[in-house]
Amino acid sequence: MDFPVAVKIVREKMGMSQEDLARSLGVSFASINRWENGKTRPNKLAKTVFIAFCEKNGIIVTDNP
Repeated sequence: MDFPVAVKIVREKMGMSQEDLARSLGVSFASINRWENGKTRPNKLAKTVFIAFCEKNGIIVTDNP
């Protein structure tokens, strides 16, 4: 699964807005919006935080987005 799709699926599964997810990950709303729209990709640290957030919430992200 590619990263933009993974972010959107995880966010929707958690019932979160882009702003909610941004707060949970410690990034800006604009970052989440750009990730979901495929305009940018997260840096290594942000990606690690996203994956840890998923694991903490019992969500398995396949194909290491």
